[in-house]
Amino acid sequence: MIKLIEARYLGDFQVALNFSNGQEGIFDGHALLQRSGPLLEPLRTEQYFKRLFVDAGALCWPNGLELSPARLYESCKKLEAAG
Repeated sequence: MIKLIEARYLGDFQVALNFSNGQEGIFDGHALLQRSGPLLEPLRTEQYFKRLFVDAGALCWPNGLELSPARLYESCKKLEAAG
């Protein structure tokens, strides 16, 4: 099972991700924010969006929104294996 190891905010709703299998990628938060829902509303401000953190291998925000590492892995732009 793949897990998210590290997430770094890059600016403009872009997040650099490092996964447990050594892969790295960029998650584009703009795609996420095209959806609607009460947990997504606070993320529309960059100040709140960049408060992201990793918890138990998932990408999370203080309001309880959690994105699964498997879904992030499939949706992010892959860079290369870390090493």
